[in-house]
Amino acid sequence: MKNIILIGFMGAGKTTIGKLLAKETELAFVDTDERIEQEQGQKIPDIFAQEGELYFRDLETELLQRMQEDTYGSVVSVGGGMPVREQNRALLRSLGCVVYLSAGKQTILERVKKDGSRPMLEGGSLEERVERLMREREGYYRQAAHIDVRTDGRSIRQVLQIISQETRKYGVVLQQFHDGKSKQV
Repeated sequence: MKNIILIGFMGAGKTTIGKLLAKETELAFVDTDERIEQEQGQKIPDIFAQEGELYFRDLETELLQRMQEDTYGSVVSVGGGMPVREQNRALLRSLGCVVYLSAGKQTILERVKKDGSRPMLEGGSLEERVERLMREREGYYRQAAHIDVRTDGRSIRQVLQIISQETRKYGVVLQQFHDGKSKQV
């Protein structure tokens, strides 16, 4: 198996799902935002503030290019804006099976409203910014994804089970996840 790549809007559950999926399948977990922060020695909001969004997006593309050679057998969670670039969508698909974790606007708003670390949500009405960004990115997520998994109202276990079932169609065989008592994504 190459990799399972989780894409989607901020707050869709990429990190939460990714960490548990990696743990339970004994795969490595890679968060591209964390990797960029480690390599740059600063947090993403600081990179945005000092260098701008274009610089950050270039860092994402460079990282994806390197990951083609050094990332195998991992669950990869990517930043919400990474699939916007056409080149990145192609790189993501070549890196492995791309799973789009989607959620509705109200779910996203609930999950991100108290998070001040998201530079794309700064300024203006949070609801308007989320709605606009979701609308702008939806098509890019769908173009990049092999699989679309809705996270609204589902437990983490339910989402893991769906990912396991759907990735089989792409030759990725994961253990079956039983839906015990678990919290929502």
